[in-house]
Amino acid sequence: MDKWIGGIVAVVVVAVIVWLMYRSWRHRTVRDESLTSYPLPESPGAPALEAEVLYVATTPVGDPLERLAVKGLAFRGAAHVEVVSPGVILRIAGESTTFIPAARLVGASTASYTIDRGVEPDGLVALTWSPRAADETEPARRVDSYLRARYAGDAARIIRAVNDIAAAPAVPRPEHESEASDG
Repeated sequence: MDKWIGGIVAVVVVAVIVWLMYRSWRHRTVRDESLTSYPLPESPGAPALEAEVLYVATTPVGDPLERLAVKGLAFRGAAHVEVVSPGVILRIAGESTTFIPAARLVGASTASYTIDRGVEPDGLVALTWSPRAADETEPARRVDSYLRARYAGDAARIIRAVNDIAAAPAVPRPEHESEASDG
């Protein structure tokens, strides 16, 4: 009789944990349903770079432990990244193709950890970008999408290629010419 009670308690505990995980993921997908990637251009052109990567996660900038459920970027998996002049194409196994336009890319850098993955120092590539919001009046959010390069040297190549096409930040210009131009 005691074996049955212990077995029933174990099944109930597991069922409650699974239900809580499902409820949490459902809440996250509802919360993030307004964030999406952009439509893939009809002719993106020849890739400046192609690489095999492991897609790890997408998180809000500055909060690498808070996963976002952005459509096409919700689940971790093997991926193929292409950097083309109009932007970055990310093809994750089991997900829809994700496109990040160059105008929405802030840049790429290295990272050492994010949700689900801790690696050696600078072992991840973080692509910082602004996803498309369903409500255009909503202020632009910035997110980091983390990739793990499969082959040595690819991380540096990805960062260089992404930063080459990323939108240049606005730089304030002086109201009058500097002394260096008087001459």
